[in-house]
Amino acid sequence: MRSLRDLLRLAVSVLIGQLAVIGFGVADTVMLGHYSTTANLATLSIGQAIYITLYVALSGVTQSLLPTLGRSFGAGTPRVVGEGYRQGLWLAVGLCVVGMAVLLWPQPLLALTGQAHDPMVDRYLTILAFGLPAALAFRVHAALSQAISRPLLTAGLQIGGLLVKLLLNALFLMPDQFGLRGIAALGAAGCAMATVLTQYGLLAVALLQHRYSAALRPFAALSRWEWPDWAAQAHLLRLGGPIGLSLLVEVSAFTFMALFIARLGNTVLAAHQITANFATVLYMLPLSISIATGSVVAQHLGAGNIRAARHMAWSGVGTAALLSVAIGLIVWLERGHIIGWYTADPKVQRVADHLFFFIALYQVFDAVQSSSAFVLRSYHIAVLPSVLYALSLWGIGLGGGYLLGFDTLGLTPPALQGAAGFWMGNTTGLAVAASCFAVLLWRVARRPSG
Repeated sequence: MRSLRDLLRLAVSVLIGQLAVIGFGVADTVMLGHYSTTANLATLSIGQAIYITLYVALSGVTQSLLPTLGRSFGAGTPRVVGEGYRQGLWLAVGLCVVGMAVLLWPQPLLALTGQAHDPMVDRYLTILAFGLPAALAFRVHAALSQAISRPLLTAGLQIGGLLVKLLLNALFLMPDQFGLRGIAALGAAGCAMATVLTQYGLLAVALLQHRYSAALRPFAALSRWEWPDWAAQAHLLRLGGPIGLSLLVEVSAFTFMALFIARLGNTVLAAHQITANFATVLYMLPLSISIATGSVVAQHLGAGNIRAARHMAWSGVGTAALLSVAIGLIVWLERGHIIGWYTADPKVQRVADHLFFFIALYQVFDAVQSSSAFVLRSYHIAVLPSVLYALSLWGIGLGGGYLLGFDTLGLTPPALQGAAGFWMGNTTGLAVAASCFAVLLWRVARRPSG
């Protein structure tokens, strides 16, 4: 029971940081919607879609550090943890080269989506490109803090960063209100500048923690220079590449859902956007439990405690599933009030009311697949889950959703036509992924060695 309480306490700490990270995007959308033009909001929409997809995929690769550093920490080898952190920074450097190239020259990607050239989008992405090194280096720092079960080291910084971001957004969007007469409001570009400045501020404080935090000093992570170790880099990429691909699959599946649903009109698209936005917020709870469970399981495996690792794995998966069942029930019962927070349009409310059934239903599947995936990564298993995830979300979820939503075969019941068909396909895909991951975890956890 004590270990479960410790796990939940760790998960809550992770959750705080995750919600603060989401707050960056929410702040940009809300503040531009109130204090800028529709053109700037459109720029943000396109620019964020590209940046978030890229950032999620690249930061997913850095998640390979969570089980790697967690195992070293569990084995009681702080020097190895420090070495792993330094290699993680080199991994971030390599990822930055790829990411900055895409952000500085986004035209090929925009052409694939059919978007016309927009200099405002180019400017927005160019600004964010120069913040990517700080953003990915901070992800390495976050992975270390989670791996040693000290997520508040970064969660506290992320909350402070959100406050700074809000202040800088206001300064760049409303300079007149701060007495800066004659300076033009910067719109979406100002939001990007606020993000970049905040990212470098967070990284600066994170680096200072290595000197002044008693929790980090034993690892001497920044005590000396170290060139890339190509064997270590290959290990991180073998584990992190599939993780990044899994996250890319998840993000792109939702992106294409929105593109297909857009054909059904603005009312349906608005209802889908409300449902997807709320589903993203809900996902932060099972995600936080998943991160906490994965880090603790990795620590037990590093210490050679195979039975403890197995017990904690199933405790984490079970806890995530039970909490998600409760959340799903609450969402279904309170869906009217929740939808009312987003919109007063009765047509949009009616469509969203129907779609909320699916996010209430799939909570348990999302929780099981997420927590199982993070635990499997602690056992250094990532390739097969990534393949299963692609087949589930792209094949069953998106492909099946297309067949249902547009009644391609002429067999779809009315209740599952339109956006509901896509959400049903997504729910089914998550259920298949959850079942496969749970079976795979059961087989892996039974092995006599980690």
